[in-house]
Amino acid sequence: MAFASGVFRTKSVEQSIRDTDEPDSKLRKDLTARDLTIFGVAVVIGAGIFTLTARTAGTVAGPSVSLAFVFAAIACGLTALCYAEFASTVPVAGSAYTFAYATFGEVIAWIIGWDLILEFALAVSVVAKGWSQYLGEVLGNVVNPVAHVGSISFDWGAVLIIAIVGVLLATGTKLSSRVSAVAVAIKLAVIALVLVVGATYFKASNLSPYIPPSQPSAQASGAHQSLFSFLTGSGGTNFGWYGLLAAASLVFFAFVGFDVVATTAEETRNPQRDVPRGIFGSLAIVTVLYVAVSLVLTGMVPYTELASGNATLATAFALHGATWVKNIISIGALAGLSTVVMVMFLGQTRVLFAMARDGLLPRGLAHTGKHGTPVRLTVIVGVVCALLAGFVDFGTLEEMVNIGTLVAFVLVSLGVPILRRTRPDLKRGFRVPFVPVVPILAALACLWLMLNLSIETWLRFVIWMAIGIVIYFAYSRRNSVLGNQSRNHPGQHDGGLQVHQQTHAEQEQHAPAQHPAEDVALTAVQADGGGRDGQVLR
Repeated sequence: MAFASGVFRTKSVEQSIRDTDEPDSKLRKDLTARDLTIFGVAVVIGAGIFTLTARTAGTVAGPSVSLAFVFAAIACGLTALCYAEFASTVPVAGSAYTFAYATFGEVIAWIIGWDLILEFALAVSVVAKGWSQYLGEVLGNVVNPVAHVGSISFDWGAVLIIAIVGVLLATGTKLSSRVSAVAVAIKLAVIALVLVVGATYFKASNLSPYIPPSQPSAQASGAHQSLFSFLTGSGGTNFGWYGLLAAASLVFFAFVGFDVVATTAEETRNPQRDVPRGIFGSLAIVTVLYVAVSLVLTGMVPYTELASGNATLATAFALHGATWVKNIISIGALAGLSTVVMVMFLGQTRVLFAMARDGLLPRGLAHTGKHGTPVRLTVIVGVVCALLAGFVDFGTLEEMVNIGTLVAFVLVSLGVPILRRTRPDLKRGFRVPFVPVVPILAALACLWLMLNLSIETWLRFVIWMAIGIVIYFAYSRRNSVLGNQSRNHPGQHDGGLQVHQQTHAEQEQHAPAQHPAEDVALTAVQADGGGRDGQVLR
């Protein structure tokens, strides 16, 4: 019983907020809702909008790929609701890790933190290699961004973008946001040009049939097949309604990244209001862009012309003789991937920062420099990701990013009704409507997507998690700040749930400044637990 209460001890929301005031590990509050929306669009809109749309339309869904994006956006939106409530209730760095610590307990928080380390590290490295490939295209293959020394290949282009991003993040998140804003403007301009030029080749007849008749697909075998196919022994189909649903599973990953916005809650001036706005604002913008691009694409050419597995948005323009658009698309992809690397890098450092501050990793890593950023962690993450991107060929390891993200989504979704029950007194800047129905639907949607990942991805994930469990019991459990407090002051814990009651003065100290005219309205909202369902405090 003592063992269970130790590993499942929870960290109170009040203690998490108090930790943000430690002078040696305090992040600077510089970000606004506009900054967070830019970060969200920056990380979600990458090169995928130029490649994934064409590939999915040509091989899986046909013209209905636009509807697949809508289905995926709905599933993603359910999870976004849960992230918004948590981020407005626990405005602390760490995202899903911090939320899990407040609801499920320390060992689950460690597992999700270890999972996020895998997700972000691989994402930074994989996307940096993609950036390097587009750099080669923009340079016209005059300079090869990959150097070969004997049997060793070194991707200096990938290392270059990671180094640039690392310097920007160490200098400050506000500067990083400004650079992201410029890059986002470039890729949005390229997307706008693609839509305008593509519309001149649009033919409504290319959208018929909108949902093509289903066709049997070649099913992968062995460890390469999906877990769902292995468990059910079912065959796969392309196109038709099943193809549409399969396409929704594929394009869901085009939305992955909005959750990184929640990792910056501690650096936001008014997190209760601005974090939900940043999450929903970025998700709405990217949904409109994805649907618009996929509609124009499938209206330009028959979907059968995109059947090649290597088809991209440029393929549709090339079929009309507009090859000059390819170079512009490469520039847009280069700008898009630059911001993805930056925001994923940011998310990685903030999760590690939160874990180090809690003692689950060496506490010295949580030190912040003169710019209010965790410089030590930024350097370490930069070096590790640069080595991975520079020398490792990832192949199917890219799917590890997907499974890591989905596990985090499931736990955050399930955590909302749990925290509602255990801490109904907390002020919530945003409340998920129709609890527990919405969180359960969000978790089920993510579990379904996880079942469609390959068996080899699941096996690698289980091995990574097993390594994490060993590290937790060998180091993190003994060095946990919360665990040391529990051992030194056992009366403060009861069954693993740390009880921290704040006085009204403490709550006022940590709450964002309110205009006097807003106090009456806010008091009325707080009487109902901090906001009505589906509303953000203003």
